[in-house]
Amino acid sequence: MSPIAKELTVGELARRSGVSTSALRFYEREGLIRSRRTTGNQRRYSRDTLRRVAFIRVSQRVGIPLTEIAEALSILPTDRAPSQEQWVQLSQNWRADLDRRITQLLKLRDELIDCIGCGCLTLERCVLVNPYDVLGRQGAGPRRLQIE
Repeated sequence: MSPIAKELTVGELARRSGVSTSALRFYEREGLIRSRRTTGNQRRYSRDTLRRVAFIRVSQRVGIPLTEIAEALSILPTDRAPSQEQWVQLSQNWRADLDRRITQLLKLRDELIDCIGCGCLTLERCVLVNPYDVLGRQGAGPRRLQIE
């Protein structure tokens, strides 16, 4: 059995993470991940980069912008693998935002079949859900689905 390599090439990182090499290079340009260069100018990534890439992908999948992901990752060390406590701190920093997003998604799911409160009065039910276009006087946008 061969020993586990301490570093990964861009191809190995792509295979292990399921992310294309071009996306990895983009993440690196954006400062989300780091590599070192060999004497032949090839990228080498530490193994803990796998966790960072997984975090980036999951965060993107739930709609978190890369700027917020980069800000979150900035609390983690770049010269070594983050500790469990550092990952916990990162997740606690996002908890309120994720809770807000979950609430908004649940509300969207539960109320999308109904009028979304745009104030348009084009649906027959608008007279019942938004009598006298009260929501229209509150401004543009989906008033009932906005989370304050």
